[in-house]
Amino acid sequence: MRSAILGFVGGAAVLQTQASLPSHPYLLLAALAMVAVLASWRMRGRMRLVAGMACGAGLGFYWAAAMAAQALAPQLAKADEGRDVIVTGTVDNLPNRTAQFTRFFFAVERSEGGPVPPRIALSWYAGFRGETQALPDLRPGERWRLKVRLQRPHGNANPHGFDYELWLLEQGIRATGYVRADGPHERLDEFVFSGRNAVERLRHGLRDKIRRALDGRQYAEVIVALVVGDQRGIDQDDWQVFSRTGISHLVSISGLHITMIAGLVAWAASALWRRSFFLRRAQLPLLLPAQKVGALAGIVAALLYVLLAGFGVPAQRTLYMLCVVAVALWMNRIACVSHVLALAAGLVVLLDPWAVMWPGFWLSFGAVAIILYATVGRTAVHKNPGDAGAIDPDARRASPLTRRQRIVAALLAAVNTQYAVTLGLVPLTMLLFAQVSVISPFANAIAIPVVSLLVTPLALAGGLLPEPLATPLLLLAHALMRWLALVLEWLSAAPLAVWHAPMPPWWLFAFALFGTLWLLAPRGWPIRWLGAFTWLPLLAAQPDAPPHGTARITAFDVGQGMAVLIETATHRLLYDTGPAYGIDANAGSRVIVPYLRARGIGRLDGIVVSHGDADHVGGALAVLKEIRDGWTLSSLPRTHPVAMASSMHRQCVAGQRWEWDGVRFEMLHPTAASYADASLKTNGRSCTLRIVADGKAVLLAGDIEARQEAELLGRSAGALRSDVLLVPHHGSGTSSTDAFLDAVQPAIAVFQVGYRNRYRHPKREVVERYEKRDVAMLRTDAVGAIRIDLAAPLRVDRYRLSRPRYWHE
Repeated sequence: MRSAILGFVGGAAVLQTQASLPSHPYLLLAALAMVAVLASWRMRGRMRLVAGMACGAGLGFYWAAAMAAQALAPQLAKADEGRDVIVTGTVDNLPNRTAQFTRFFFAVERSEGGPVPPRIALSWYAGFRGETQALPDLRPGERWRLKVRLQRPHGNANPHGFDYELWLLEQGIRATGYVRADGPHERLDEFVFSGRNAVERLRHGLRDKIRRALDGRQYAEVIVALVVGDQRGIDQDDWQVFSRTGISHLVSISGLHITMIAGLVAWAASALWRRSFFLRRAQLPLLLPAQKVGALAGIVAALLYVLLAGFGVPAQRTLYMLCVVAVALWMNRIACVSHVLALAAGLVVLLDPWAVMWPGFWLSFGAVAIILYATVGRTAVHKNPGDAGAIDPDARRASPLTRRQRIVAALLAAVNTQYAVTLGLVPLTMLLFAQVSVISPFANAIAIPVVSLLVTPLALAGGLLPEPLATPLLLLAHALMRWLALVLEWLSAAPLAVWHAPMPPWWLFAFALFGTLWLLAPRGWPIRWLGAFTWLPLLAAQPDAPPHGTARITAFDVGQGMAVLIETATHRLLYDTGPAYGIDANAGSRVIVPYLRARGIGRLDGIVVSHGDADHVGGALAVLKEIRDGWTLSSLPRTHPVAMASSMHRQCVAGQRWEWDGVRFEMLHPTAASYADASLKTNGRSCTLRIVADGKAVLLAGDIEARQEAELLGRSAGALRSDVLLVPHHGSGTSSTDAFLDAVQPAIAVFQVGYRNRYRHPKREVVERYEKRDVAMLRTDAVGAIRIDLAAPLRVDRYRLSRPRYWHE
């Protein structure tokens, strides 16, 4: 059974790497199911094991394909993108409200103006494109009639980036959009009953209750996350501390918390049932054993807590494992722990085949598997041995452990478990995050008892008890969390708190995993310490780089904005940092920093911020905070926050030149005199950089417009010739004049634009100018991130085309 389940999980994972779905998945699924039944009936021994895994893989593959085909079926027609429609339906999840917007899922019951998928994601803005409107207090289960504008699911596509389109597919969202300011907007019903709406309304009420009790306090949203699983309000700086200290898994409804609550309820129910609720004549244990009652009560408590958590993967894994143990207890059978883990994994993938695409799935099951590997079947002392030579029979008999001995044994077991998890997850953590927290064992040793035994029970009690009793408990939980956060901040400030290295290839991960299992083998295993040496190539790896004399250009897909990474053999330069998406979200934190971390790049030798527009400077502060910089060139004022945050800031001026590893860099614009012109727009001072490597050139033109293009033609027309052009001003009608394009003569034009952006970039007349010159046009909104190897010959990689997935447009 275990081999078949592992095959099922593997088959579902393979399906998620496919560019398209197989035809007729249901028929193939049925055929494979019949083969699996025959194989299990006719085969024995190893052949049955192999056949079971193969059939399981086939079943997993086609089950995931069938689920994907069903999820992809409801679509918004291309022709309906950007059109206003009126939808009637219910608020379908816990809304996320800020001062600027409210985001929520909407279950559509009917639509006017065109067909709409049954579940959509909406944003309701307080101010948008000059319009202003008051944000209503949306609650789950309310029925509304709204005027909305929709588009098909689309997200930024970058290496090592978050796949927003996959996440939407998993959530059942087949269109996104926003609520129009001009209405009509009407609340039709206060609450529409359904099981889902009831649970979400309960979560909403608990969240509001906690926020009222902890109004204005720094870690109120952490308490919210521990009670209802909503982590969206936690500050990014706090997340950074939790990540660096390796305790992010605790700042949510984790498997540890669910097990603790289920165990507490099971113990209480069993104890009360064993005593017949203190009713003398009831004799309830004669009707049903107390262990079975406790197991049932624990499962009910775990289910309720998991529903509060929003049914995340770690919560599902714990619930299913507890259910398997409870069923085994009710059937009077002993459950093997490996069967329990395999069944839980199979159930998660059966219900959610896309779960295998998220780190939480592998970390959750990986941690439990490592604990089982390192602890199950190991010898332990349960009694004090008797004196074999004693005359007294009682002295020869083994005696129970003293309370002190039991406490010491429990502490040693906890230390051993933490040791196993810390070491066992090193290869997987490096594979998923390209970093490992060095201080995680110390941080978890403090955080696990504080969060699991104190903060979480207090927060839950405060959330469920009535107000007079709730507020003191919530305040105490917050005070403990605040004290813990101070300790974690001190730990995370250590210079070597986190070790960074590039994400390893699969063979290096497998080698390190083999060494880790060798290291955690039982006592008596030969030279276990040699296993640690398999980590050396994993932790000491260096980022790959282009050969000397060549350069690698990566134009990120950041939406409507610019961000380009230039790499030489030993140096790296970032040109622009993309837009800001919101108060705590920007291209720096969402796209650039994750990419650099995954590549093992911890330092940028230089940063060029072309000018001060938000779509170019929006991610700069996030990059400067997370990545060490050598210097920054920009046209920003010296008092600008980005200029002040840089280790060394200078204004970009035409004539600046330098050379790295045989690659030449030259600043062509702006002139020094332009800084004295107060009437000049920021676009007019865009730092314009030309890079030459191996006889090939790229021109990064920022947002220069026709006037600046003419100035460049007048000053240095002969120096403009480039093979690759980062199209000025995203293809605006104010740029890319005929004379400029004739001077540059690009073979490739890169348009960094957002999908269906409100400026309608690139303009049709601009595209026609490039088409007339037979220039190959690459758009980040269509092909994702673009990588160009600046060498002879030019090599181009388009992320969406080199890594196609069936859910991508």
